[in-house]
Amino acid sequence: MIERLAIIGVGLIGGSLARALRAAGAVGEVVGCGRALPNLERAVELGVIDRFDQDPAAAVAGADMVFLAVPLGAMRDVLASTRASLGPDAVVTDGGSVKGSVVADVAAVCGQLPPWFVPGHPIAGTERSGVDASFADLYRNRRVILTPVAETDPAAVERVEWMWRVCGAEVSRMSVAHHDEVLAATSHLPHMLAFGLVDALARMDETEEIFRYAAGGFRDFTRIASSNPVMWRDICIANRESLSAMLARFGVELTDLAQAIRFGDGQYLLEVFERAKAARDRHLEG
Repeated sequence: MIERLAIIGVGLIGGSLARALRAAGAVGEVVGCGRALPNLERAVELGVIDRFDQDPAAAVAGADMVFLAVPLGAMRDVLASTRASLGPDAVVTDGGSVKGSVVADVAAVCGQLPPWFVPGHPIAGTERSGVDASFADLYRNRRVILTPVAETDPAAVERVEWMWRVCGAEVSRMSVAHHDEVLAATSHLPHMLAFGLVDALARMDETEEIFRYAAGGFRDFTRIASSNPVMWRDICIANRESLSAMLARFGVELTDLAQAIRFGDGQYLLEVFERAKAARDRHLEG
């Protein structure tokens, strides 16, 4: 049982965690914190949190579990403002999409990596934001990756893992560096492709006609381009080495495809399409 959960950033991710723990009967009091007062008031109205405080230091006081669900660019300031108010038995974890930057922020604020901090990343979300977008089943049958370091207390890791399993998630562990490489390929790159495609089409002369006749495939592929721009700016900067390498590699693939199409190389195109279909069917559908 989590006696008091403090959530810094009561939006889709933080709000859904609170809802899931409430549904499982695994949390006592939930305290929210954030910059937008109307969103916090709405969270109380919806029953997602019990109360709120816009001062992060006050919000985490007395909490035995703290979840940081803020943009990566705000992580260091939040850590700095809450560190002195944490109780002796408090465990702190986060939902940041780039673990290298979060670990660096923690080390910068604390002088070293403290045993009570467990870096984590729930691989779940939608293009919507705010507490109204949250729901209790967001994490059910979804993956959560924990990236503890040598200094992390194993008991703290177990506690955070238990929390996510209560929410219905499948929890795995990997190193910080490996996490950022994997997510650059599977999450960050697809978002860049969606953002880039929509922006490119929006700047064409035939924009209105292009979007008017967009079919389901276009809508499905570009849905994630409606995600929070500030959050994704922070992710790109925080994971710039791994993500830029993936973009460069994918750029070569696009150049090869463009050349095959230009010269009518149907055999090459068929081989690419068959490999892609087989890989997706095997790993995502099977």
